[in-house]
Amino acid sequence: MATAVRFTLEELAERSPGRGIEVRVPPFGATQCGGGSRHTRGTPPRVVETDAETWIRLATGLLRWQEGVAAGRVIASGVGSSLEPWLPVVEAESADGNRG
Repeated sequence: MATAVRFTLEELAERSPGRGIEVRVPPFGATQCGGGSRHTRGTPPRVVETDAETWIRLATGLLRWQEGVAAGRVIASGVGSSLEPWLPVVEAESADGNRG
C-alpha cells in the first residue's frame, strides 16, 4: 500500500506541477501540486487529506472525486482544493483484465 500511495502521489505531482495544494495520505506520504501560492511553513491554505484506500481508489478512477468528498472520505479545505481535474492519475485494471 505504501508503495502504491507514494507512486500515485508522485504521478499527481508530475501531472499537476506547482505547490498550491498539499495532498496528505497519512501515514504513507504527502505531496504538493497545483498552481497557486507556495507555502513553506504551517498549514497551507489548500489541503486535501484522505486515507490510503480512498486515495488509491481516487488515483485509479475507482472512486470519483465528488463521491469521495460527499461520503466524507476526502477532506478538502480551501478554495480551489479539488483534485478532480487531475484524477485518475493511473488507470485501474479490472479482475477480467479490462481497463476502467
